[in-house]
Parts: sequence; structure tokens; C-alpha cells
Amino acid sequence: MDVREETTAAMVPDLLATIVAAARHSVEERERRCPSSELAREASTMRPGGDRFLASLRSTDGPRVIAECKRRSPSKGVLRTDYHPERIAAGYEAHGAAAISVLTEPTFFDGSLDHLRRVRTAVDVPLLRKDFIVTPYQLLEAVAAGADAVLLIVAALDDDALQRLLTEATALGLAVLVEVHSQAELSRAVALGARIIGVNNRNLRTLAVDLNASRELIGQMPDPVVGVAESGLRTSDDLVGLGRAGYRAFLIGETLMSTPDPGETLGRLIADTRAAGAADDASGRAQGDAT
Repeated sequence: MDVREETTAAMVPDLLATIVAAARHSVEERERRCPSSELAREASTMRPGGDRFLASLRSTDGPRVIAECKRRSPSKGVLRTDYHPERIAAGYEAHGAAAISVLTEPTFFDGSLDHLRRVRTAVDVPLLRKDFIVTPYQLLEAVAAGADAVLLIVAALDDDALQRLLTEATALGLAVLVEVHSQAELSRAVALGARIIGVNNRNLRTLAVDLNASRELIGQMPDPVVGVAESGLRTSDDLVGLGRAGYRAFLIGETLMSTPDPGETLGRLIADTRAAGAADDASGRAQGDAT
């Protein structure tokens, strides 16, 4: 990041704190309309596939892409005016997505739990509820709407809250993608037993993106942890490089959603990444033979 970018970032309010405050308020409103006891009864009829989500990311049939459905982002604005998440998700599934992420946050991303429900009826691949989860009530919502996994953002939670949500999500059958952006956050996630850790290359407080976040943190992840690189991933070179560094999966949203056919774009990205990886392997073998 150059001096001008650093100055601009310093002038941006703490967006994460604003979104988390809005999330808490929104949850309180929803809980007044549907008490947790009622929601728990609805969730009890569902069977989340948390183990299937984890297994899909661990598969060696790479690259493993968590393809994202989102209408809007705070950094880019509206990505898609004609937004049909179930159609987009079906395209992702047809073109090789390992899992699908659905934005459900309403205020800053124009998401909703109804989007998650619609996607659940359209695809069989594991689903991630992407939101700013700060209360156990949201875990019940995720299960009731058909999610197999949820996102927990370390920067939005203290250790007690993060541990409680990790424990309760696991008890409900959900996998948990624990998101970090710094060494300190990664240390917290590892200490609390996270099995899937995503490194967000976007600083949620300033919206600045730097792929070095992923490059610098992968070496600090214990072997059993599944590393997921998130945000700012655009090309097959990005995926090949980060895959060689140790990432098992990649969460990609804006790069796909900003194209006319997100599913086809995903298919090309996966094919190009496999071809580039194979070419690198062949080059490496040739160099080895030459020596």
C-alpha cells in the first residue's frame, strides 16, 4: 500500500465496527419476531453437512473454490442489479464449485436469509452462510435456512464469544470458517481450535486489499488446519501461487459476480488454474531432469 492509500485508509471510519453494530440491532429485531425457542424447533428438522463442507475443501481435486453469491459490496457497490442467487448458485455447481457462499447480511450487502433458502433448494453442494455472526441466534438461523457452514470473523469477536460460537456451531453440525487478517488474529484462531481458517486479504476496517496477507500467514498455520485464501483473487496465477504456498481452498466473490455469467467464469478459472499448475509441474520436472 502506498502513502496515498495509507492516508485514504486512515480517513475511513471503522467499517467493521459499524457493520457489527448493525448486525446486533438486526438480530434483536428478528428475535423479537421469532423467539429462539421457535427457531430452534425449526432448526431441529435440518441436518447440516458440516463434515461434508470440510471434506470438500480437503479434497485433492483442486482448485477448491468456494464461489460466492452476493448482490452488493461496500467497496464496489451494486455488483448485480438482476440478482437471482439460486440461478447463480446452480451455475457455480455446474462449473465445479467445491462449496457456495451466500451473503445474508442485509444492510451493507443487500443479502437475506431468503437468498440462502433459495440457493439450498437449487443445489446440493455444501453452503456457507456469509454474514457477521455475533450471537448464537444467528447459528440457528443458518441451520434453519439450510447452511452447512458459517463464517466467524475473529476481529469482530472477543475470545469468549468466539469460543462459544465455535462450540455451539459444532454442536449444531455446522462447519466453521474462522476468518483472520493478521498474525495476532491467526494466533487466536489456532489457540481456540479452529479447523478451517480463512485469511481475508481485505482489511474489513479500511477495505484495503493486499494479497500479502495470505502469503505471510500460511506458514503459521498448523498442518491439520485447512487454509482458505479470501478476497482479491482474480487470476489462475493467484490460485496457483497461493496453492503452492499451502492453501487448500479459495473464496471468490467479486471476480465472479462482476461478470455476465459467474458460473462460466468460475469454470474457466478452474480450468486455467489446472492447466497452469500442470505446466508449472512439467517445467519443474524438466528442470530437475536437466540437473
